[in-house]
Amino acid sequence: MAAEQPRTPADRFGALCRAVVRVLPLGLSRIVAPTFLGFCLINGFTFGVDLTLLTAFHGLLGWPVWLAITLAYGCAFGLSFVLNRTFNFHSHAAVGTQLALYIVAIAVNYAAFLLGVGAGLTALGVEYHVSRLVAGACEGVFMYAVMRWVLFRDSGQAEVEGAGEPDLADHALTGVEGADRAVGVPAGPAVEAEGGVVALGDPGDAAGGAVGPQARGGRRE
Repeated sequence: MAAEQPRTPADRFGALCRAVVRVLPLGLSRIVAPTFLGFCLINGFTFGVDLTLLTAFHGLLGWPVWLAITLAYGCAFGLSFVLNRTFNFHSHAAVGTQLALYIVAIAVNYAAFLLGVGAGLTALGVEYHVSRLVAGACEGVFMYAVMRWVLFRDSGQAEVEGAGEPDLADHALTGVEGADRAVGVPAGPAVEAEGGVVALGDPGDAAGGAVGPQARGGRRE
């Protein structure tokens, strides 16, 4: 039976992330989670939104760095929450609780990385785009951990670490049957043959109530 095709944009995004992770080299397919790739794609986009707004607010409008960072940060992280919840983690839990936890997380992130690292480096003379990049790397690690293990831990997505194929042992067949029987047809019940050796009977024999060589061709001499 053919695999069911993704039906929504969120399904297609998840399928894309899993497909990309499956072909990662150097064993990364067993390490990188599809949601991590999705987080990188989504937050890479929202980080671009953040930098664009920061440039507009501070570079064009001349607003103070702390105010420009705060407004750009709020817009970008609001967008990140919506996109990650919908496309990456496919969460259907109560949005109110998740949003409250997210606000706490971004408040911690804002104080520790945006103001502490971003504005701090700018105050030390580092160009504000560079300081924002450094702060962004720190906040990315922190926010992915929060989203995966706190906000959306009960999202219901059966995510596998990496995209390795399922173990074929889970789908092993009983064995290769003879040419007169289809491959994978379950063997019949175990019966005790002559000499105390346990053998597998034919399902057809079991259905007819006869097993062993006596039922097939009479008693061997």
